[in-house]
Amino acid sequence: MTVVGNKAPVVETVRVAIVGGGPAGLAAAEVLAAGGHQVHIFDAMPSFGRKVLLAGKTGLNLTHSEPYETFVSRYGAAASHLRKALDAFTPQDVIAWADGLGGKCFTGSSGRVFPKVMKASPLMRAWLGRLSNMGVQFHTRHRWTGFSNGKLRFETPDGETLVGFDACLLALGGASWPRMGSDGAWTTILGSAGVDIAPLKPANCGFDVAWSESFRARFAGAPLKSVTATSEAGAIPGEFVISGHGIEGSLVYAHSAALRGALERGTGASLILDLAPGRTETRIAGDLSRLPAKVSFSNRLRKAAGIEGVKGALLRELVPDISAHTPENIAGYIKSLPVPVVRPRPIAEAISSAGGIRWEAIDEAFMLEALPGVFVAGEMIDWEAPTGGYLLTACLATGRAAAQGIAMRLTAAKAVAPSSASREP
Repeated sequence: MTVVGNKAPVVETVRVAIVGGGPAGLAAAEVLAAGGHQVHIFDAMPSFGRKVLLAGKTGLNLTHSEPYETFVSRYGAAASHLRKALDAFTPQDVIAWADGLGGKCFTGSSGRVFPKVMKASPLMRAWLGRLSNMGVQFHTRHRWTGFSNGKLRFETPDGETLVGFDACLLALGGASWPRMGSDGAWTTILGSAGVDIAPLKPANCGFDVAWSESFRARFAGAPLKSVTATSEAGAIPGEFVISGHGIEGSLVYAHSAALRGALERGTGASLILDLAPGRTETRIAGDLSRLPAKVSFSNRLRKAAGIEGVKGALLRELVPDISAHTPENIAGYIKSLPVPVVRPRPIAEAISSAGGIRWEAIDEAFMLEALPGVFVAGEMIDWEAPTGGYLLTACLATGRAAAQGIAMRLTAAKAVAPSSASREP
């Protein structure tokens, strides 16, 4: 037994231990408790679901209503690995589940699905209440620090605690929003245990742009509305915000994986903007040509292309001599303006993270090959998706899939030797 100073740690044994009280861990607890299993959830924070609560302060985006095949494709290279879990808990299942908790979901004009109350807190309270009524035991302020003699080791306000288990699920998240508990410290612990882990990287993040001081001072915080942005991710309409560092917002997040990939390849990366999606390049060039030479450049942009304010300033920032260009060239920049990005913002600022436990390191039941009896779910695994409900849906789906894997392992172990525990790491 490990001893801390002169004090021996408390030792407990549970049937199923879930480490991480976010959506993946809670989803797994619900499935396992419904199957009659004793479940204990441990979290480092003073309460559960803190990241979901923060994300859902102004609107909890549960899932997306687009056609299912399109929905699955949003997960990119990881879609084939996630497919089985998503098939078992589709967006429609997410809606039915949330409705059952009193969410009364509705679909917005963008196709995103929200609970009617919009905020996350009522849904989270109902969910935690349901789990408590099902017998799930909650343990806050338990920071997981690794394994000791086949047991989970936790730091708690009362000292170190060791927890034995028949099966364990790690649902510790990635490394975004570390103040909410997901700091990525588990990568060192599992890496030293032989688990293959892809480096964690920022996803759904902003990017640095080398703005001039004058542009930064005047336009930081200004929204750029009604544009279409293009990268390797395709052409996507929407809006984003000019920040003091560069660019951020939902439209940028949709392109973050493509921009990050281009930067990693060292080929340079730019977000290509169409500042006037409703007008053709030919029309803009013609309208510019017909305006009298005495009309100021600002008025020419406004009358010919509806470009003014931050859009006009952005043109001047990125093409300083644009007023001297021909109407054809000006129209070309309006319809295809490259915004060169320098680097992603730090992972602590990102909405989510990419990288994590490689798919080759887990089996079909979401159990770690290197640590039999230890399962993983959620953002710990190497997948990413844009905002729009895809993140939450996959966390719920993988948590439930891992729970099914745990249930099958416990059932098999009981059939072989009813009184014995399964193998521990």
